[in-house]
Amino acid sequence: MRISKNLALFVVLSSMFLARAQEKKFAISTVAFYNFENLFDTINNPNNDEEWLPNGAQHWTSKKYHQKLENLARVISQIGTNDQQKDAPVLVGGSEIENRGVLEDLVKQPKMKTWDYGIVHFDSPDKRGIDVALLYQKKHFKPTSYINIPLMIYRDQKPEDTKKEKEEITDDKIEISKDNRVYTRDILLVTGLLDGEEVNVLVNHWPSRSGGEKKSSPFREAAGRLARKVMDSIYKVNPNAKIMCMGDLNDGTYNKSVKVGIGAKLKKTEVKEFGVYNPFEQMAKEGNASLFYRDAGDIFDQIMVSETLIKEGYDSLRYWKAGIYNKPFMIQTDGQYKGYPLRHSANEVGFSDHFPVYIYLIRQVK
Repeated sequence: MRISKNLALFVVLSSMFLARAQEKKFAISTVAFYNFENLFDTINNPNNDEEWLPNGAQHWTSKKYHQKLENLARVISQIGTNDQQKDAPVLVGGSEIENRGVLEDLVKQPKMKTWDYGIVHFDSPDKRGIDVALLYQKKHFKPTSYINIPLMIYRDQKPEDTKKEKEEITDDKIEISKDNRVYTRDILLVTGLLDGEEVNVLVNHWPSRSGGEKKSSPFREAAGRLARKVMDSIYKVNPNAKIMCMGDLNDGTYNKSVKVGIGAKLKKTEVKEFGVYNPFEQMAKEGNASLFYRDAGDIFDQIMVSETLIKEGYDSLRYWKAGIYNKPFMIQTDGQYKGYPLRHSANEVGFSDHFPVYIYLIRQVK
């Protein structure tokens, strides 16, 4: 009889707890990263954009350019939206951007205009003339500071032709200057208030695998160390800082640049104070991919979060979950590259050769 009474009491208490839990409300914010793949205009600028001109190899016309903008806007406006989340991403990191002008054209697209995006962008010394940037919804995010941090990497000499790795086909060639510097993209650091709470965002586009994965790996390892150094410098100012490190890393979640350079961990339980959690590592282990190459998928596009974003409790911003946005309209449906991201070709203006990635940040609403 006593057991029955205790059981009944347990049921009542459990029901009361569930009822209270259901009453709790949470605000959800989507943070995304997207490689825009060769977002060039049709104007001849003082960079290596000759390929992306009307008379260039890509025959890049105004009509194609505006179709590309429309396609990107369609994707960005939908990333992370579902039955629970109706809002477009509050923050969007982007790469392969020619200049600020193409971003201004992008945020003016009808599908983007609704969300009133602001832009943080710097020109970088990349030989192809492509940069990284951050788009933000002005009603949700207020930048307080931003800076571009150069990645200073050098090659003493060109690699020997002997034992040459199988060359990876990529638009993003590594070029060596006369001073042996590898001119690549800067890291963009943006600090600001996301719905009143300070967050720090690092936007990256690390050196490509041009010349082979192994020979180019030291460049990406240097990029990982620099990103980690930037994060550590933020922690010195504010030990409770909330940091997101995103980008096209041209490396998988398992590579040395990520695992050692940044020190990213697979499991939340492995993350110690000032550590970094990478939700995309488990997704990669499960066979998910943000891009494909030679019939193999991988996740080069990642968003990692600081230990401060995975602590218990939801009284302030916390990481909730991650995803890869790969809706059917963004996927090649036939031919040799069936199942791959639908990218630009001679016959069609696609979206990108990468799928965008995103995370949800949540906070309990009182």
